[in-house]
Amino acid sequence: MSLTWHLFGKCTAWKMNFKFVCLFFLAVSFGCLRREKLSRCSEAVWCHECSGRKFIALMALPPPDPQFVLRGTSAAVHTLHFSCGGPEPDIPLLFSGSENGFIHVWNLKTHRVDTALDGHGRKSVYCVKTMGGKDRLLSQGRDQRICLWDLAEGRTSVTDSVFTEHVGFCRCSLLKVAQGRWLMAMAARSLEEVQILELPSKTSVCTLKPEVGAKLGMPMCLKLWQNMHGETSLQQCLLLGIEINRPLLKHCLLNCDSQPVLLAGYEDGSVVLWNVSMGKVLSQLICHQEPVMSLDFDAEKAKGISGSSEKVLSIWSLNEQQNLQVYKTHKLVNAGISDITIRADKKILATAGWDHRIRIFGWKKLKPLAVLDYHTATVHCVSFSDHSNPRERLLAAGSKDQRISVWSIYAQT
Repeated sequence: MSLTWHLFGKCTAWKMNFKFVCLFFLAVSFGCLRREKLSRCSEAVWCHECSGRKFIALMALPPPDPQFVLRGTSAAVHTLHFSCGGPEPDIPLLFSGSENGFIHVWNLKTHRVDTALDGHGRKSVYCVKTMGGKDRLLSQGRDQRICLWDLAEGRTSVTDSVFTEHVGFCRCSLLKVAQGRWLMAMAARSLEEVQILELPSKTSVCTLKPEVGAKLGMPMCLKLWQNMHGETSLQQCLLLGIEINRPLLKHCLLNCDSQPVLLAGYEDGSVVLWNVSMGKVLSQLICHQEPVMSLDFDAEKAKGISGSSEKVLSIWSLNEQQNLQVYKTHKLVNAGISDITIRADKKILATAGWDHRIRIFGWKKLKPLAVLDYHTATVHCVSFSDHSNPRERLLAAGSKDQRISVWSIYAQT
């Protein structure tokens, strides 16, 4: 008799648990629990809201497919840049630079190439950026040239170029300082130096030289930004006798309420903060044991992130004394980061991995949100679109497998 009741109790408990599980998934199916932000993820944490409460459910779902894939570059894709912020009926565009030297201008409505630009002698293009609109383009290639393009009214001509004399893969960085005027940081001919030019005049503003014996190695990645909390130091610069182009620098400082600052990642694993107007190092932090492959910085939170060939993402912050300090580190499953970019709203970031995967993280706490597994070779670059409507915004990734995957991770369900 006791055995019968014992078995009956076990069966009843099993049925109740099974019933609870069925009701839970039925609720998910009928929308009582609403998925936020991302649609699916193989290594994701799902957030659901119901009656004001937040539930976390761990699910191992298959990774989503891209919204669409762009094919036809006939070579590995090394750089991507969106231009989608124009008013309707402006056509959203994606610029891609490939190993065969071509820059493809993709129409995101037709998913086809509108124009193919050839200005780098069939040498690999590893940086493309627009300058104030889609009609003005900057590209950088392994031919040691930075080209300025005029694309207005169907033109496809190189209007000017800068000979860098640098043989590495360090992408230049742009900072708009006035209407139609930019500062550009680029790796110089000398091993450890970074040169700052003013565009479109191409006039040299200054050259950033590490101290003798610093042994930083080559600059690997650059990020120009404006320090809104720093003091304008033109007078300090002149008193110290720093060799700069005074009229250009004065113009830059007078036309913005901040000073230009450069973050540079070097071959020895260091991230260095440069005061451009004074031409000196403000802070240096060893973030990696290997060369820094990519970095990005959030000026609002005074916090940045970098990656290398290691299995570690390094997150660092900038205090009020302009000192860099390690904030935290995040261990990766597989080694190797090609590119890192923080979305414009500073909520999420994306990384391009040597393991063929794109990873999405929450920027506030660096919580892993998604792993996008589509490519069959190293992912070289990632880029977020600049659509004015958040629901239209996209993420693009370029790979050695000659494909560009385009993802919609903003879908509301």
